[in-house]
Amino acid sequence: MTRRDDYFKTICDISRAFGTATEKKTLLSLVVESAVDTMVAKAACLWLVDEEENRFVPAAQKGLSESYYNLLFQVESIELVVKKEGYLYARDAASDPRLEAHKAKRKEGIASMLIVPVKVRDRDIGVLSLYTAEPRDFYEDEINFLVALAEQGGMAIQQARLLERIRENTKLFYDLAVGINSSLDVKTIFQTLTADIAKGLGVKAASALIIDRENQTLELMASYGLSEKYLDRGPLSVGESMAETIQGKSVLIKDASTDERVQHRSEKEDEGIVTILSVPLKAKDEIIGALRLYSGVKRDFSEDEIMLVNALALQGGLAIQNAGMYLKLKEDMKDLKNDIWSHKSWF
Repeated sequence: MTRRDDYFKTICDISRAFGTATEKKTLLSLVVESAVDTMVAKAACLWLVDEEENRFVPAAQKGLSESYYNLLFQVESIELVVKKEGYLYARDAASDPRLEAHKAKRKEGIASMLIVPVKVRDRDIGVLSLYTAEPRDFYEDEINFLVALAEQGGMAIQQARLLERIRENTKLFYDLAVGINSSLDVKTIFQTLTADIAKGLGVKAASALIIDRENQTLELMASYGLSEKYLDRGPLSVGESMAETIQGKSVLIKDASTDERVQHRSEKEDEGIVTILSVPLKAKDEIIGALRLYSGVKRDFSEDEIMLVNALALQGGLAIQNAGMYLKLKEDMKDLKNDIWSHKSWF
């Protein structure tokens, strides 16, 4: 069997595995094992970008020691070369200036390295690295094969993320429904909602704000992930703080430090807030506030994510509406009892 036949068989085997395995860890392990076995290499590792920390973290590996793959590898140098050239090849990885941790590479017994990008929907999310124990050059078909494996890794990650998102979205709605049914304490419901939605969508923080009609300000009802120093920054004006939200529109602020629709920009920069998504909070047909998500890195929110946040905000508005109706009912019952007692006193 020729080397090209080996590559074709490997890709076919991985594609078939996608039909039977749903766990991301299983699929990514198959990708790195296939890279090592088919290309007869020392090791392989699929690294994903941690955007908050701006470093690579291992998602799956074969052949590397724990001490090596637990090193903190920065993103910039590798990512720039991979983006420009389509791959990074280093015949002597232990001395190549584009790479880090030369001493650790020598200790690990790494001679040459080939690195290709891992993408999801044309967005770079990491790299697939192949390591050899002896100095080695790579042919074009070998590079293309590793690129194809990286694509399979990207597909596995995308598939797993879709499943995780379905589970997370279902859990968000379930937890909110339970909260609405079990409590009339709106603050408690929104405290849980802001924490759940921040964790579910992988953002730094979230907050729920209510309109103070008398003062025309937005007052904090609940928050998650924001410091006390930031929360004490001062009032938010209804007309100045992303006013489109109060008009019923979702607002995405890519860079909170420069966008004029944002109040307290310097405080947000100090807090590490970069991107903000703000959606209206409604009770019946009235806009009563805003639900906001804060990201620590510049981020795009997909249409599905914005739709999810809007849907959760509507459910939150329903919780406020239910609590208001309950309080009104209690007041009506109190008035009714007073009326009955007043009538009894006639006899």
